[in-house]
Amino acid sequence: MIDVFRRLRGFYQPHIRWLYWSLGLLVFATALGLAYPYLLKRIVNQVIIAHHYAQLPTLALMILGAAVLKGGFNWSYQYAGQYFGSHTGYDLRNQLYRKLNRQPFQYYDSVHTGDLMSRMTADLDALRMFLAFGANGLASLVLIVVFGLGLMYSMNVWLAVVVTCLMPILAVTAVRFDNRLHPTYQRIRKTLGVLNSGVQENIMGVRTVKSFAKEDNEISKFQVRNGAYFAANMDATQLWKRFFPFIEFTGNFGVVAIVLVGGWLVMHHQMNLGDLVAFLSVLWTLIWPMSNLGFLLNNLTQAVAAGERLLEILDAPDPLAVTGPAHAAVMRGEVVFSGVSMKYGDEPVMEDVTFTARAGETIALLGLTGAGKSTLVNLLPRFYDVAAGSVQIDGVDVRAWDLQALRRQIAVVFQEPFLFSTTIFSNIAYGNPEATLEAVRQAAAMADAAEFIEQLPDGYHTLVGERGLGLSGGQKQRIALARAILMNPAILVLDDATSAVDMETEYKIQQALQRVMQGRTTFIIAHRISSVKRADQILVLDRGRIVQRGRHEELLADEHGLYRRIFDMQFQDFAAVASAGGSVGALRVLSQRGNGE
Repeated sequence: MIDVFRRLRGFYQPHIRWLYWSLGLLVFATALGLAYPYLLKRIVNQVIIAHHYAQLPTLALMILGAAVLKGGFNWSYQYAGQYFGSHTGYDLRNQLYRKLNRQPFQYYDSVHTGDLMSRMTADLDALRMFLAFGANGLASLVLIVVFGLGLMYSMNVWLAVVVTCLMPILAVTAVRFDNRLHPTYQRIRKTLGVLNSGVQENIMGVRTVKSFAKEDNEISKFQVRNGAYFAANMDATQLWKRFFPFIEFTGNFGVVAIVLVGGWLVMHHQMNLGDLVAFLSVLWTLIWPMSNLGFLLNNLTQAVAAGERLLEILDAPDPLAVTGPAHAAVMRGEVVFSGVSMKYGDEPVMEDVTFTARAGETIALLGLTGAGKSTLVNLLPRFYDVAAGSVQIDGVDVRAWDLQALRRQIAVVFQEPFLFSTTIFSNIAYGNPEATLEAVRQAAAMADAAEFIEQLPDGYHTLVGERGLGLSGGQKQRIALARAILMNPAILVLDDATSAVDMETEYKIQQALQRVMQGRTTFIIAHRISSVKRADQILVLDRGRIVQRGRHEELLADEHGLYRRIFDMQFQDFAAVASAGGSVGALRVLSQRGNGE
Protein backbone atom coordinates (compact mmCIF):
# COMPACT_ATOMS: atom_id res chain seq x y z
CA MET A 1 0.00 0.00 0.00
CA ILE A 2 2.70 2.48 1.04
CA ASP A 3 4.78 1.42 -1.96
CA VAL A 4 2.00 2.47 -4.37
CA PHE A 5 1.86 6.02 -3.01
CA ARG A 6 5.65 6.19 -2.83
CA ARG A 7 5.95 5.32 -6.51
CA LEU A 8 3.27 7.86 -7.43
CA ARG A 9 4.92 10.57 -5.35
CA GLY A 10 6.24 12.42 -8.36
CA PHE A 11 2.69 13.34 -9.40
CA TYR A 12 1.35 14.68 -6.09
CA GLN A 13 4.57 16.08 -4.65
CA PRO A 14 4.37 19.36 -6.69
CA HIS A 15 0.92 20.02 -5.18
CA ILE A 16 1.60 18.71 -1.66
CA ARG A 17 1.35 22.19 -0.10
CA TRP A 18 -2.38 22.11 -0.85
CA LEU A 19 -2.68 18.89 1.15
CA TYR A 20 -0.80 20.52 4.02
CA TRP A 21 -3.15 23.51 3.87
CA SER A 22 -6.11 21.16 3.85
CA LEU A 23 -4.85 19.20 6.87
CA GLY A 24 -4.06 22.41 8.77
CA LEU A 25 -7.57 23.76 8.18
CA LEU A 26 -8.96 20.36 9.13
CA VAL A 27 -7.34 20.63 12.57
CA PHE A 28 -9.26 23.84 13.27
CA ALA A 29 -12.50 22.39 11.88
CA THR A 30 -12.16 19.31 14.11
CA ALA A 31 -11.35 21.38 17.20
CA LEU A 32 -14.40 23.58 16.61
CA GLY A 33 -16.55 20.47 16.18
CA LEU A 34 -15.51 19.33 19.67
CA ALA A 35 -16.38 22.74 21.11
CA TYR A 36 -20.05 21.75 21.05
CA PRO A 37 -19.80 19.18 23.88
CA TYR A 38 -17.89 21.67 26.03
CA LEU A 39 -20.53 24.37 25.51
CA LEU A 40 -23.29 21.81 26.05
CA LYS A 41 -21.66 20.86 29.37
CA ARG A 42 -21.75 24.52 30.49
CA ILE A 43 -25.40 24.89 29.48
CA VAL A 44 -26.41 21.85 31.54
CA ASN A 45 -24.26 22.62 34.60
CA GLN A 46 -24.49 26.42 34.73
CA VAL A 47 -27.83 27.21 33.10
CA ILE A 48 -30.12 24.24 33.74
CA ILE A 49 -28.76 22.96 37.09
CA ALA A 50 -27.31 26.16 38.58
CA HIS A 51 -30.18 28.30 37.14
CA HIS A 52 -27.87 30.96 35.70
CA TYR A 53 -30.27 31.65 32.86
CA ALA A 54 -28.59 34.91 31.87
CA GLN A 55 -25.68 32.89 30.44
CA LEU A 56 -27.91 31.02 27.96
CA PRO A 57 -27.92 33.69 25.17
CA THR A 58 -24.13 34.01 25.37
CA LEU A 59 -23.59 30.25 25.24
CA ALA A 60 -26.11 29.91 22.39
CA LEU A 61 -24.27 32.62 20.41
CA MET A 62 -20.97 30.83 21.08
CA ILE A 63 -22.43 27.61 19.65
CA LEU A 64 -23.69 29.53 16.61
CA GLY A 65 -20.32 31.24 16.16
CA ALA A 66 -18.49 27.90 16.41
CA ALA A 67 -20.85 26.45 13.77
CA VAL A 68 -20.19 29.34 11.38
CA LEU A 69 -16.42 29.13 11.86
CA LYS A 70 -16.48 25.37 11.47
CA GLY A 71 -18.47 25.72 8.24
CA GLY A 72 -15.86 28.13 6.88
CA PHE A 73 -12.99 25.85 7.80
CA ASN A 74 -14.83 22.83 6.37
CA TRP A 75 -15.32 24.58 3.03
CA SER A 76 -11.69 25.71 2.93
CA TYR A 77 -10.10 22.35 3.75
CA GLN A 78 -12.39 20.53 1.30
CA TYR A 79 -11.51 23.02 -1.45
CA ALA A 80 -7.79 22.61 -0.76
CA GLY A 81 -8.15 18.82 -0.78
CA GLN A 82 -10.11 18.90 -4.04
CA TYR A 83 -7.47 21.15 -5.60
CA PHE A 84 -4.75 18.71 -4.49
CA GLY A 85 -6.54 15.64 -5.84
CA SER A 86 -7.70 17.22 -9.10
CA HIS A 87 -4.30 18.66 -10.03
CA THR A 88 -2.59 15.38 -9.21
CA GLY A 89 -5.15 13.56 -11.37
CA TYR A 90 -4.60 16.09 -14.17
CA ASP A 91 -0.83 15.53 -14.19
CA LEU A 92 -1.20 11.77 -13.90
CA ARG A 93 -3.75 11.59 -16.72
CA ASN A 94 -1.45 13.60 -18.99
CA GLN A 95 1.50 11.33 -18.20
CA LEU A 96 -0.55 8.18 -18.76
CA TYR A 97 -1.75 9.46 -22.13
CA ARG A 98 1.80 10.50 -23.05
CA LYS A 99 3.05 7.05 -22.03
CA LEU A 100 0.40 5.27 -24.11
CA ASN A 101 1.26 7.39 -27.15
CA ARG A 102 4.96 6.55 -26.78
CA GLN A 103 4.44 2.80 -26.55
CA PRO A 104 5.40 0.67 -29.59
CA PHE A 105 3.02 -1.50 -31.56
CA GLN A 106 3.89 -4.68 -29.66
CA TYR A 107 2.53 -3.11 -26.46
CA TYR A 108 -0.91 -2.80 -28.04
CA ASP A 109 -0.64 -6.33 -29.39
CA SER A 110 -0.96 -7.61 -25.81
CA VAL A 111 -3.51 -5.23 -24.22
CA HIS A 112 -7.19 -4.54 -24.74
CA THR A 113 -8.50 -1.10 -25.60
CA GLY A 114 -11.42 -1.37 -23.19
CA ASP A 115 -9.11 -2.25 -20.31
CA LEU A 116 -6.92 0.78 -21.06
CA MET A 117 -10.01 2.98 -21.16
CA SER A 118 -11.09 1.59 -17.79
CA ARG A 119 -7.70 2.42 -16.29
CA MET A 120 -7.68 5.93 -17.76
CA THR A 121 -11.16 6.70 -16.39
CA ALA A 122 -12.47 4.56 -13.51
CA ASP A 123 -9.10 3.66 -11.96
CA LEU A 124 -7.67 7.14 -12.23
CA ASP A 125 -10.86 8.64 -10.80
CA ALA A 126 -10.76 6.24 -7.83
CA LEU A 127 -7.24 7.42 -7.02
CA ARG A 128 -8.19 11.08 -7.51
CA MET A 129 -11.21 10.77 -5.22
CA PHE A 130 -9.09 9.31 -2.44
CA LEU A 131 -6.48 12.05 -2.72
CA ALA A 132 -9.19 14.72 -2.80
CA PHE A 133 -11.49 13.39 -0.06
CA GLY A 134 -10.37 10.02 1.33
CA ALA A 135 -7.03 11.20 2.72
CA ASN A 136 -8.76 14.07 4.54
CA GLY A 137 -11.39 11.66 5.79
CA LEU A 138 -8.80 9.37 7.37
CA ALA A 139 -6.95 12.37 8.84
CA SER A 140 -10.23 13.71 10.21
CA LEU A 141 -10.92 10.35 11.86
CA VAL A 142 -7.49 10.35 13.53
CA LEU A 143 -7.91 13.95 14.74
CA ILE A 144 -11.38 13.31 16.12
CA VAL A 145 -10.17 10.23 17.98
CA VAL A 146 -7.13 12.05 19.43
CA PHE A 147 -8.98 15.25 20.34
CA GLY A 148 -12.06 13.36 21.49
CA LEU A 149 -10.15 11.00 23.79
CA GLY A 150 -8.20 13.94 25.19
CA LEU A 151 -11.44 15.77 26.00
CA MET A 152 -12.92 12.58 27.51
CA TYR A 153 -9.94 12.05 29.82
CA SER A 154 -10.25 15.66 30.96
CA MET A 155 -13.90 14.97 31.90
CA ASN A 156 -13.68 11.53 33.51
CA VAL A 157 -10.81 9.05 33.44
CA TRP A 158 -12.90 5.93 34.15
CA LEU A 159 -15.34 6.57 31.35
CA ALA A 160 -12.47 7.43 29.00
CA VAL A 161 -10.81 4.09 29.86
CA VAL A 162 -14.02 2.26 28.89
CA VAL A 163 -14.03 4.00 25.50
CA THR A 164 -10.29 3.41 25.01
CA CYS A 165 -10.76 -0.32 25.53
CA LEU A 166 -13.16 -0.38 22.59
CA MET A 167 -10.72 1.29 20.17
CA PRO A 168 -8.34 -1.69 19.67
CA ILE A 169 -11.32 -3.91 18.84
CA LEU A 170 -12.42 -1.48 16.14
CA ALA A 171 -8.85 -1.07 14.84
CA VAL A 172 -8.15 -4.81 14.58
CA THR A 173 -11.49 -5.36 12.86
CA ALA A 174 -10.76 -2.57 10.37
CA VAL A 175 -7.30 -3.97 9.51
CA ARG A 176 -8.61 -7.49 9.00
CA PHE A 177 -11.44 -6.13 6.88
CA ASP A 178 -9.01 -4.14 4.71
CA ASN A 179 -6.77 -7.19 4.17
CA ARG A 180 -9.72 -9.17 2.85
CA LEU A 181 -11.22 -6.30 0.86
CA HIS A 182 -8.08 -5.36 -1.11
CA PRO A 183 -7.85 -8.50 -3.31
CA THR A 184 -11.60 -8.33 -3.83
CA TYR A 185 -11.35 -4.82 -5.25
CA GLN A 186 -8.43 -5.85 -7.41
CA ARG A 187 -10.70 -8.47 -8.93
CA ILE A 188 -13.48 -5.90 -9.36
CA ARG A 189 -11.11 -3.63 -11.31
CA LYS A 190 -9.88 -6.47 -13.52
CA THR A 191 -13.35 -7.81 -14.31
CA LEU A 192 -14.51 -4.27 -15.11
CA GLY A 193 -11.60 -3.93 -17.56
CA VAL A 194 -12.56 -7.22 -19.24
CA LEU A 195 -16.19 -6.11 -19.40
CA ASN A 196 -15.28 -2.77 -21.00
CA SER A 197 -12.97 -4.52 -23.48
CA GLY A 198 -15.81 -6.79 -24.58
CA VAL A 199 -18.20 -3.87 -25.06
CA GLN A 200 -15.61 -1.87 -27.01
CA GLU A 201 -14.76 -4.84 -29.24
CA ASN A 202 -18.43 -5.57 -29.92
CA ILE A 203 -19.18 -1.98 -30.90
CA MET A 204 -16.12 -1.83 -33.18
CA GLY A 205 -17.12 -5.10 -34.86
CA VAL A 206 -20.88 -4.59 -34.91
CA ARG A 207 -21.06 -5.07 -38.70
CA THR A 208 -19.30 -8.41 -38.50
CA VAL A 209 -21.51 -9.50 -35.62
CA LYS A 210 -24.69 -8.66 -37.50
CA SER A 211 -23.50 -10.08 -40.82
CA PHE A 212 -22.99 -13.48 -39.16
CA ALA A 213 -26.16 -13.17 -37.03
CA LYS A 214 -24.09 -13.62 -33.86
CA GLU A 215 -25.96 -11.13 -31.68
CA ASP A 216 -27.14 -13.84 -29.28
CA ASN A 217 -23.60 -15.23 -28.99
CA GLU A 218 -22.19 -11.79 -28.17
CA ILE A 219 -24.98 -11.19 -25.65
CA SER A 220 -24.11 -14.49 -23.96
CA LYS A 221 -20.42 -13.56 -23.80
CA PHE A 222 -21.35 -10.20 -22.30
CA GLN A 223 -23.57 -11.86 -19.70
CA VAL A 224 -20.67 -14.10 -18.63
CA ARG A 225 -18.34 -11.10 -18.24
CA ASN A 226 -21.04 -9.07 -16.55
CA GLY A 227 -21.68 -12.01 -14.24
CA ALA A 228 -18.00 -12.11 -13.24
CA TYR A 229 -18.10 -8.38 -12.48
CA PHE A 230 -21.35 -8.82 -10.53
CA ALA A 231 -19.90 -11.74 -8.54
CA ALA A 232 -16.82 -9.70 -7.61
CA ASN A 233 -19.02 -6.86 -6.38
CA MET A 234 -21.20 -9.26 -4.42
CA ASP A 235 -18.10 -10.71 -2.72
CA ALA A 236 -17.26 -7.18 -1.57
CA THR A 237 -20.86 -6.74 -0.41
CA GLN A 238 -20.62 -9.91 1.67
CA LEU A 239 -17.61 -8.41 3.47
CA TRP A 240 -19.40 -5.11 3.99
CA LYS A 241 -22.51 -6.67 5.46
CA ARG A 242 -20.42 -8.33 8.15
CA PHE A 243 -18.32 -5.26 8.90
CA PHE A 244 -21.01 -2.60 9.28
CA PRO A 245 -23.19 -4.47 11.82
CA PHE A 246 -20.14 -5.23 13.97
CA ILE A 247 -19.05 -1.58 13.96
CA GLU A 248 -22.59 -0.45 14.81
CA PHE A 249 -22.92 -3.04 17.58
CA THR A 250 -19.56 -2.00 19.08
CA GLY A 251 -20.56 1.66 19.05
CA ASN A 252 -23.93 1.01 20.65
CA PHE A 253 -22.31 -1.24 23.22
CA GLY A 254 -19.99 1.62 24.13
CA VAL A 255 -22.94 4.02 24.52
CA VAL A 256 -24.75 1.57 26.81
CA ALA A 257 -21.59 1.03 28.87
CA ILE A 258 -21.07 4.80 29.25
CA VAL A 259 -24.71 5.35 30.22
CA LEU A 260 -24.53 2.62 32.87
CA VAL A 261 -21.17 3.64 34.34
CA GLY A 262 -21.81 7.35 33.94
CA GLY A 263 -25.28 7.10 35.43
CA TRP A 264 -23.88 5.31 38.45
CA LEU A 265 -21.22 8.03 38.88
CA VAL A 266 -23.84 10.80 38.62
CA MET A 267 -26.13 9.07 41.15
CA HIS A 268 -23.24 8.78 43.58
CA HIS A 269 -22.26 12.42 43.02
CA GLN A 270 -18.89 11.53 41.53
CA MET A 271 -19.70 13.21 38.23
CA ASN A 272 -21.83 16.17 37.12
CA LEU A 273 -24.80 15.56 34.84
CA GLY A 274 -23.43 18.14 32.42
CA ASP A 275 -20.15 16.22 32.21
CA LEU A 276 -22.04 13.01 31.41
CA VAL A 277 -24.13 14.73 28.71
CA ALA A 278 -20.98 16.26 27.23
CA PHE A 279 -19.19 12.91 27.42
CA LEU A 280 -22.03 11.20 25.52
CA SER A 281 -21.95 14.00 22.97
CA VAL A 282 -18.21 13.42 22.40
CA LEU A 283 -18.83 9.68 22.16
CA TRP A 284 -21.45 10.17 19.45
CA THR A 285 -18.98 12.48 17.70
CA LEU A 286 -16.52 9.58 17.73
CA ILE A 287 -19.01 6.87 16.72
CA TRP A 288 -20.07 8.59 13.49
CA PRO A 289 -16.53 8.75 12.01
CA MET A 290 -15.82 5.24 13.29
CA SER A 291 -18.91 3.97 11.50
CA ASN A 292 -17.49 5.57 8.34
CA LEU A 293 -14.20 3.77 8.83
CA GLY A 294 -15.32 1.04 6.45
CA PHE A 295 -16.20 3.61 3.79
CA LEU A 296 -12.84 5.32 4.23
CA LEU A 297 -11.01 1.99 4.04
CA ASN A 298 -13.08 1.21 0.95
CA ASN A 299 -11.80 4.41 -0.69
CA LEU A 300 -8.24 3.62 0.36
CA THR A 301 -8.42 0.03 -0.89
CA GLN A 302 -9.91 1.08 -4.22
CA ALA A 303 -7.27 3.80 -4.59
CA VAL A 304 -4.44 1.32 -3.94
CA ALA A 305 -5.90 -1.25 -6.35
CA ALA A 306 -6.39 1.50 -8.96
CA GLY A 307 -2.88 2.85 -8.37
CA GLU A 308 -1.38 -0.59 -8.97
CA ARG A 309 -3.16 -0.82 -12.33
CA LEU A 310 -2.02 2.69 -13.30
CA LEU A 311 1.56 1.85 -12.35
CA GLU A 312 1.42 -1.11 -14.73
CA ILE A 313 1.08 1.43 -17.53
CA LEU A 314 3.63 3.87 -16.14
CA ASP A 315 6.18 1.10 -15.48
CA ALA A 316 5.79 -0.49 -18.91
CA PRO A 317 9.25 -0.59 -20.52
CA ASP A 318 9.98 1.72 -23.43
CA PRO A 319 11.99 -0.44 -25.85
CA LEU A 320 12.16 2.40 -28.39
CA ALA A 321 14.07 4.76 -26.11
CA VAL A 322 17.26 6.07 -27.70
CA THR A 323 20.35 5.80 -25.52
CA GLY A 324 22.84 8.58 -26.05
CA PRO A 325 22.44 11.55 -28.41
CA ALA A 326 19.65 10.96 -30.95
CA HIS A 327 20.31 11.48 -34.64
CA ALA A 328 18.09 14.03 -36.35
CA ALA A 329 18.78 15.23 -39.88
CA VAL A 330 17.13 15.80 -43.23
CA MET A 331 16.70 12.32 -44.63
CA ARG A 332 18.03 11.35 -48.08
CA GLY A 333 16.24 8.00 -48.02
CA GLU A 334 18.97 5.35 -48.45
CA VAL A 335 17.85 2.16 -46.68
CA VAL A 336 20.04 -0.83 -45.81
CA PHE A 337 18.77 -4.07 -44.24
CA SER A 338 21.62 -6.18 -42.89
CA GLY A 339 20.86 -9.72 -41.71
CA VAL A 340 17.51 -8.67 -40.24
CA SER A 341 15.51 -11.19 -38.23
CA MET A 342 12.22 -10.43 -36.50
CA LYS A 343 9.99 -12.19 -33.98
CA TYR A 344 6.49 -11.68 -32.63
CA GLY A 345 6.92 -13.03 -29.14
CA ASP A 346 8.74 -16.33 -29.60
CA GLU A 347 7.55 -16.85 -33.17
CA PRO A 348 10.08 -15.95 -35.90
CA VAL A 349 8.49 -14.07 -38.80
CA MET A 350 11.59 -12.86 -40.67
CA GLU A 351 15.03 -14.36 -41.05
CA ASP A 352 18.29 -12.98 -42.45
CA VAL A 353 16.82 -10.30 -44.74
CA THR A 354 19.52 -8.27 -46.48
CA PHE A 355 19.11 -5.67 -49.25
CA THR A 356 19.93 -2.06 -50.09
CA ALA A 357 17.57 0.60 -51.43
CA ARG A 358 19.34 3.64 -52.83
CA ALA A 359 17.81 7.05 -52.27
CA GLY A 360 14.97 7.68 -54.72
CA GLU A 361 14.50 4.01 -55.68
CA THR A 362 11.18 2.21 -55.69
CA ILE A 363 11.25 -1.13 -53.88
CA ALA A 364 8.34 -3.50 -54.39
CA LEU A 365 7.53 -6.30 -51.95
CA LEU A 366 5.55 -9.21 -53.29
CA GLY A 367 4.59 -12.50 -51.76
CA LEU A 368 1.78 -14.65 -50.51
CA THR A 369 -0.23 -13.70 -47.43
CA GLY A 370 1.87 -13.95 -44.27
CA ALA A 371 5.19 -13.75 -46.12
CA GLY A 372 6.40 -10.87 -43.93
CA LYS A 373 5.91 -7.90 -46.26
CA SER A 374 4.18 -5.60 -43.73
CA THR A 375 6.59 -6.69 -41.01
CA LEU A 376 9.52 -5.57 -43.14
CA VAL A 377 8.23 -2.04 -43.75
CA ASN A 378 7.10 -1.71 -40.12
CA LEU A 379 10.77 -1.83 -39.15
CA LEU A 380 11.53 1.42 -41.03
CA PRO A 381 9.65 3.83 -38.72
CA ARG A 382 10.37 1.55 -35.72
CA PHE A 383 6.84 0.36 -35.22
CA TYR A 384 8.75 -2.76 -34.20
CA ASP A 385 12.45 -3.38 -33.58
CA VAL A 386 14.59 -6.10 -35.09
CA ALA A 387 15.49 -9.20 -33.12
CA ALA A 388 18.83 -9.45 -34.92
CA GLY A 389 20.70 -7.49 -37.57
CA SER A 390 20.12 -3.82 -38.30
CA VAL A 391 18.05 -1.42 -40.36
CA GLN A 392 19.95 1.69 -41.40
CA ILE A 393 18.70 4.88 -43.02
CA ASP A 394 21.35 7.15 -44.50
CA GLY A 395 23.99 5.05 -42.77
CA VAL A 396 22.48 5.45 -39.29
CA ASP A 397 20.73 2.64 -37.43
CA VAL A 398 17.06 3.52 -36.99
CA ARG A 399 17.50 2.80 -33.27
CA ALA A 400 19.86 5.77 -33.10
CA TRP A 401 17.50 8.18 -34.86
CA ASP A 402 15.34 10.60 -32.93
CA LEU A 403 11.98 8.86 -33.12
CA GLN A 404 10.01 11.99 -34.01
CA ALA A 405 12.51 13.07 -36.68
CA LEU A 406 12.48 9.55 -38.11
CA ARG A 407 8.70 9.23 -38.36
CA ARG A 408 8.09 12.75 -39.65
CA GLN A 409 10.09 11.83 -42.76
CA ILE A 410 8.46 8.44 -43.36
CA ALA A 411 4.83 8.36 -44.51
CA VAL A 412 2.93 5.09 -44.27
CA VAL A 413 -0.37 4.32 -45.97
CA PHE A 414 -1.85 1.25 -44.33
CA GLN A 415 -4.01 -1.36 -45.98
CA GLU A 416 -6.78 -0.49 -43.52
CA PRO A 417 -6.61 3.32 -43.24
CA PHE A 418 -7.86 5.12 -40.15
CA LEU A 419 -9.70 8.43 -40.42
CA PHE A 420 -10.45 10.73 -37.50
CA SER A 421 -13.93 12.02 -36.68
CA THR A 422 -13.25 15.46 -38.14
CA THR A 423 -13.31 17.13 -41.56
CA ILE A 424 -11.76 15.66 -44.68
CA PHE A 425 -9.43 18.67 -44.79
CA SER A 426 -8.18 17.96 -41.25
CA ASN A 427 -7.70 14.28 -42.05
CA ILE A 428 -5.58 15.03 -45.11
CA ALA A 429 -3.65 17.78 -43.31
CA TYR A 430 -3.08 15.64 -40.20
CA GLY A 431 0.62 15.23 -40.83
CA ASN A 432 1.02 18.85 -41.95
CA PRO A 433 -1.48 20.99 -39.98
CA GLU A 434 -0.22 24.24 -41.51
CA ALA A 435 -1.04 23.13 -45.06
CA THR A 436 -3.19 25.44 -47.18
CA LEU A 437 -6.42 24.36 -48.83
CA GLU A 438 -4.70 24.50 -52.20
CA ALA A 439 -1.95 22.15 -51.03
CA VAL A 440 -4.58 19.75 -49.68
CA ARG A 441 -6.40 19.88 -53.02
CA GLN A 442 -3.23 19.07 -54.92
CA ALA A 443 -2.52 16.08 -52.67
CA ALA A 444 -6.13 14.88 -53.08
CA ALA A 445 -5.84 15.24 -56.86
CA MET A 446 -2.66 13.11 -56.89
CA ALA A 447 -4.51 10.43 -54.90
CA ASP A 448 -7.50 10.62 -57.28
CA ALA A 449 -9.65 11.80 -54.36
CA ALA A 450 -10.38 15.39 -55.40
CA GLU A 451 -13.32 14.50 -57.66
CA PHE A 452 -15.44 12.68 -55.09
CA ILE A 453 -14.49 15.11 -52.28
CA GLU A 454 -15.62 18.15 -54.25
CA GLN A 455 -18.94 16.46 -55.00
CA LEU A 456 -19.73 16.21 -51.28
CA PRO A 457 -22.12 18.85 -49.87
CA ASP A 458 -19.42 20.61 -47.83
CA GLY A 459 -16.44 19.57 -49.93
CA TYR A 460 -13.21 19.45 -47.94
CA HIS A 461 -15.08 20.63 -44.85
CA THR A 462 -17.34 17.57 -44.82
CA LEU A 463 -17.29 15.83 -41.46
CA VAL A 464 -16.16 12.22 -41.52
CA GLY A 465 -18.10 9.77 -39.34
CA GLU A 466 -16.45 7.72 -36.61
CA ARG A 467 -13.61 5.60 -38.06
CA GLY A 468 -14.48 6.96 -41.51
CA LEU A 469 -18.07 5.71 -41.57
CA GLY A 470 -19.98 7.23 -44.46
CA LEU A 471 -17.10 6.70 -46.91
CA SER A 472 -16.36 3.63 -48.97
CA GLY A 473 -13.19 1.63 -48.41
CA GLY A 474 -11.67 3.03 -51.60
CA GLN A 475 -12.50 6.60 -50.64
CA LYS A 476 -10.85 6.15 -47.24
CA GLN A 477 -7.76 4.70 -48.87
CA ARG A 478 -7.49 7.64 -51.25
CA ILE A 479 -7.83 10.16 -48.41
CA ALA A 480 -5.13 8.31 -46.47
CA LEU A 481 -2.94 8.35 -49.57
CA ALA A 482 -3.45 12.11 -49.95
CA ARG A 483 -2.49 12.51 -46.29
CA ALA A 484 0.81 10.73 -46.93
CA ILE A 485 1.51 12.69 -50.12
CA LEU A 486 0.98 16.02 -48.32
CA MET A 487 3.70 15.14 -45.78
CA ASN A 488 6.26 15.24 -48.60
CA PRO A 489 8.24 12.41 -46.98
CA ALA A 490 11.70 11.20 -47.88
CA ILE A 491 10.43 7.60 -47.64
CA LEU A 492 6.94 6.60 -48.72
CA VAL A 493 5.47 3.24 -47.71
CA LEU A 494 2.36 1.98 -49.50
CA ASP A 495 1.10 -1.10 -47.66
CA ASP A 496 -1.35 -2.46 -50.24
CA ALA A 497 -2.73 1.07 -50.30
CA THR A 498 -4.95 0.56 -53.36
CA SER A 499 -6.48 -2.78 -52.43
CA ALA A 500 -9.94 -1.28 -51.83
CA VAL A 501 -10.23 0.69 -55.09
CA ASP A 502 -11.48 -0.58 -58.42
CA MET A 503 -9.07 -1.42 -61.23
CA GLU A 504 -9.57 1.75 -63.22
CA THR A 505 -9.10 3.97 -60.14
CA GLU A 506 -6.01 1.99 -59.20
CA TYR A 507 -4.59 2.59 -62.66
CA LYS A 508 -5.18 6.35 -62.33
CA ILE A 509 -3.58 6.42 -58.87
CA GLN A 510 -0.56 4.50 -60.15
CA GLN A 511 -0.09 7.03 -62.93
CA ALA A 512 -0.26 9.88 -60.40
CA LEU A 513 2.11 8.07 -58.04
CA GLN A 514 4.78 7.97 -60.71
CA ARG A 515 5.12 11.72 -60.20
CA VAL A 516 4.83 11.49 -56.42
CA MET A 517 7.53 8.82 -56.12
CA GLN A 518 10.10 10.76 -58.09
CA GLY A 519 13.00 11.79 -55.86
CA ARG A 520 11.86 9.79 -52.84
CA THR A 521 12.45 6.21 -51.72
CA THR A 522 9.23 4.25 -52.02
CA PHE A 523 8.27 0.84 -50.68
CA ILE A 524 5.24 -0.72 -52.32
CA ILE A 525 3.50 -3.76 -50.89
CA ALA A 526 1.01 -5.29 -53.24
CA HIS A 527 -0.61 -8.55 -54.19
CA ARG A 528 -1.11 -7.45 -57.80
CA ILE A 529 1.88 -7.58 -60.11
CA SER A 530 0.54 -4.58 -62.01
CA SER A 531 1.27 -2.46 -58.91
CA VAL A 532 4.93 -3.48 -58.66
CA LYS A 533 6.18 -4.12 -62.18
CA ARG A 534 7.70 -0.62 -62.60
CA ALA A 535 9.79 -0.88 -59.40
CA ASP A 536 13.57 -0.56 -59.49
CA GLN A 537 13.79 -3.65 -57.30
CA ILE A 538 11.20 -6.31 -56.65
CA LEU A 539 11.74 -8.42 -53.53
CA VAL A 540 9.73 -11.64 -53.47
CA LEU A 541 9.23 -12.89 -49.92
CA ASP A 542 8.20 -16.31 -48.71
CA ARG A 543 7.96 -17.24 -45.02
CA GLY A 544 10.01 -14.27 -43.91
CA ARG A 545 12.85 -14.74 -46.40
CA ILE A 546 13.74 -13.07 -49.69
CA VAL A 547 13.52 -15.87 -52.24
CA GLN A 548 13.81 -13.72 -55.39
CA ARG A 549 14.95 -10.22 -56.27
CA GLY A 550 15.26 -8.25 -59.49
CA ARG A 551 13.18 -6.31 -62.01
CA HIS A 552 9.90 -7.38 -63.52
CA GLU A 553 11.34 -8.79 -66.75
CA GLU A 554 14.12 -10.67 -64.97
CA LEU A 555 11.79 -12.31 -62.47
CA LEU A 556 9.24 -13.13 -65.14
CA ALA A 557 11.89 -15.03 -67.08
CA ASP A 558 12.33 -17.49 -64.19
CA GLU A 559 9.56 -19.94 -65.04
CA HIS A 560 9.94 -21.86 -61.77
CA GLY A 561 10.05 -18.86 -59.47
CA LEU A 562 7.34 -17.68 -57.10
CA TYR A 563 7.02 -14.40 -59.00
CA ARG A 564 6.16 -16.18 -62.24
CA ARG A 565 3.70 -18.41 -60.41
CA ILE A 566 1.88 -15.36 -58.98
CA PHE A 567 1.94 -13.71 -62.42
CA ASP A 568 0.42 -16.78 -64.08
CA MET A 569 -2.37 -16.93 -61.48
CA GLN A 570 -3.24 -13.29 -62.08
CA PHE A 571 -3.06 -13.71 -65.87
CA GLN A 572 -5.59 -16.51 -65.54
CA ASP A 573 -7.85 -13.98 -63.80
CA PHE A 574 -7.42 -11.68 -66.81
CA ALA A 575 -8.33 -14.47 -69.19
CA ALA A 576 -11.41 -15.30 -67.12
CA VAL A 577 -12.59 -11.69 -67.21
CA ALA A 578 -11.98 -11.47 -70.96
CA SER A 579 -13.92 -14.68 -71.69
CA ALA A 580 -16.80 -13.46 -69.51
CA GLY A 581 -17.10 -10.23 -71.48
CA GLY A 582 -15.84 -7.81 -68.84
CA SER A 583 -16.27 -4.05 -69.03
CA VAL A 584 -14.23 -2.14 -71.57
CA GLY A 585 -12.38 -0.17 -68.89
CA ALA A 586 -11.54 -3.26 -66.84
CA LEU A 587 -10.35 -5.16 -69.90
CA ARG A 588 -8.20 -2.24 -70.94
CA VAL A 589 -6.54 -2.02 -67.55
CA LEU A 590 -6.03 -5.78 -67.32
CA SER A 591 -4.62 -5.84 -70.83
CA GLN A 592 -2.14 -3.16 -69.92
CA ARG A 593 -1.16 -5.17 -66.88
CA GLY A 594 -0.69 -8.35 -68.87
CA ASN A 595 1.45 -6.56 -71.40
CA GLY A 596 3.60 -5.13 -68.66
CA GLU A 597 2.80 -1.49 -69.50
